[in-house]
Amino acid sequence: MRLIQFLDLDGQRRVGMIDAGGERVAAIRDARSMRRLALDAIAAGRNLEQEIRARGVGASFPYAPILDECRILVPLDHEDDPAHCMVSGTGLTHLASASLRDAMHHDHMPAETMTDSMRMFRLGLEGGRPPAGAVGAQPEWFYKGDGGILVHPGQDISIPAFAEDAGEESELAGLYVIGPDRQPYRIGFAGGNEFSDHLMERRNYLYLAHSKLRNCSFGPELLVGELPPSVAGTSRIFRGDRLLWERRFATGREHMSHSIENLEYHHFKYAQFLRPGSVHVHFFGSAVTSFSDGVATREGDVFEISLAGFGAPLRNAYRTAAVAMRPGEMAAL
Repeated sequence: MRLIQFLDLDGQRRVGMIDAGGERVAAIRDARSMRRLALDAIAAGRNLEQEIRARGVGASFPYAPILDECRILVPLDHEDDPAHCMVSGTGLTHLASASLRDAMHHDHMPAETMTDSMRMFRLGLEGGRPPAGAVGAQPEWFYKGDGGILVHPGQDISIPAFAEDAGEESELAGLYVIGPDRQPYRIGFAGGNEFSDHLMERRNYLYLAHSKLRNCSFGPELLVGELPPSVAGTSRIFRGDRLLWERRFATGREHMSHSIENLEYHHFKYAQFLRPGSVHVHFFGSAVTSFSDGVATREGDVFEISLAGFGAPLRNAYRTAAVAMRPGEMAAL
């Protein structure tokens, strides 16, 4: 089952189910947000598919105009308060990302010394897939922001004026809501563009935290149910009418050093993240980046990420934002 959030022709939020052919969207009755639908399912003791079957569907809409007219929304957010949506991620979960980070560190460490990145990656290889009920190796973790950084599919990703780079990161994201019992519930998975500043990170890997404080996008569709063991993807960059860069990649459980369950445990083990009603978007790490192939992106470039089985591709251009604050502009009270 694949679900979306979208705006109808009256500008009202709706939740819809994509048909098998990917051409039409059936609106789920009395569902104005994915978050509220999930919380209602929890309250009723049902999973998401059972809740949808209990409600039924109403009007059906062509899918293409929703995408073309940018009425598509990210498939999960906090519709009332973006501050109660947390966006985070895990790195060094795929061999390609570990190799790129390792190359960055070699600017600062002797070649014969294993870098911190490769040590972290090896910890995942050796202990990132523990038996059920056991605690595995702790992964790298980073904070991206709250719901204010989410960019809807088809919209421009805004990059701060001080950014040194604007680079895509094609990833899977886990989407979650916290129930009234303070239990995290996984709603499903989506493809995403986590977006980072790789030049800033390359200056010194301790700048990783700064490099991740960027807007991101995911969707347009949410896959409900189990994640396939292997997911094939394609990441592209277009400059005008020209295909600038293209790479195929593989993600999913078979291609990761950590199990999904281990990554989830090490995120939600923190009690401060278990606020009832809040939403979490957690990125699981990239397999390829254009930066590692020497691509320098420009304002106006369009990023496209597609994942087999996840429906329509995610497309976003990027633009440079106005300066939010200049040195010396701090107001004193």
